[in-house]
Amino acid sequence: MEEVVVIIGAGPAGLASSACLNRLGIPNTILEREDCYASLWRKKAYDRVKLHLAKQFCELPYMPYPPNLPMFVPKNDFISYLDNYASHFGINPRFHCSVESVYYDKIASKWCILVKNNKLQTTEVYIAKFLVVATGENSEGLIPKVPGLDGFEGMFMHSSQYENGKDFVGKNVLVVGCGNSGMEIAYDLFYWGAHTSIVARSPVKSLHLS
Repeated sequence: MEEVVVIIGAGPAGLASSACLNRLGIPNTILEREDCYASLWRKKAYDRVKLHLAKQFCELPYMPYPPNLPMFVPKNDFISYLDNYASHFGINPRFHCSVESVYYDKIASKWCILVKNNKLQTTEVYIAKFLVVATGENSEGLIPKVPGLDGFEGMFMHSSQYENGKDFVGKNVLVVGCGNSGMEIAYDLFYWGAHTSIVARSPVKSLHLS
């Protein structure tokens, strides 16, 4: 299949790239390995999560947020915003498409993209004049190798698997890390009645305002 532009990834950046190209009338195709766009938000984000920046810094091109949304947009409102964005700009990613390899053919001045369709179990080759990689940086959760973890009899999970604290009422829970996700999850566990502790390898820096 020959395309003008191929975009790898249908997260917010991939959707924004496609929208900008569509406005200019430039044909483009988004390849997404999941069965939906914004899969990180739909499948791997806990219920309480919100955008960690004020909404005016997180708008996608050519579509502001509805004025009634709070400054820090909640998960479900952000997903609704992306749904409206994709519909408004006519964005239709091709799902179940995992990019296996990419190389640039200098003679043809084209990108060659080998794609596996995970649903149909077929392989296709896309040829494109331009390639946009919008795969993000947080798509894969990493649990470090901690001595003794394999023998731990309790439950452990990566933050991308956490939904809410409903199942942890009255239980002792240790949150490792105090970044945005760690702090929010710790607060959510406390809200649900878990006995929550946090460990961090570096000191927590606080901001003192005079």
